[in-house]
Amino acid sequence: MSALAQTLRGRLVVLEPVELRHEDGLWEAATEDRSIWRWMKADYSASRERFHAYLFHAEPRDVTFATLDPQSGRVLGSTRFLAVREPDRVLEIGSTWLRPSAWGTGANVEAKLLMLRHAFEVWGAQRVELKTDARNERSRGAMEAFGARFEGIARKHMRCEYGIRDSAWYAVTDDSWPDVRRTLERRLR
Repeated sequence: MSALAQTLRGRLVVLEPVELRHEDGLWEAATEDRSIWRWMKADYSASRERFHAYLFHAEPRDVTFATLDPQSGRVLGSTRFLAVREPDRVLEIGSTWLRPSAWGTGANVEAKLLMLRHAFEVWGAQRVELKTDARNERSRGAMEAFGARFEGIARKHMRCEYGIRDSAWYAVTDDSWPDVRRTLERRLR
């Protein structure tokens, strides 16, 4: 198991490396409200086969997590470590989605804290990148709220089902991690 592929436990969420046993719960969460997929590269909930491929056929170094409620075990959504560049000690956190009932509960805040802490304090990252469609105000606001630094817009960055996407890039570095950690911990209190 990769050093990145470990279960991460918090008070509001548990992130478990995705396994087949998570698929039914993830499918249920992913199809609860199609707006989950609005800013993703594709609507992976369009078919069960497509969703399975999205979960289990990511890039070899990517780590896909099931985001779970620690009390009930109910699947809330998913997130990933991706674009891992081990020699550079750089990775990305992304492909994050939650069922709408988990929005505004702190689940995303704690998931980011757990992932960033693991990336910096266990894996030894020097940089963690995050990106979103430049028009995704909710995601951009969330990244800015915890202290990720905006680095610019990559114009015509990728083709998505909904068209050509400009991507807003953010990052947290090992230098800024202590302040970001305090901000995330404060938001969870």
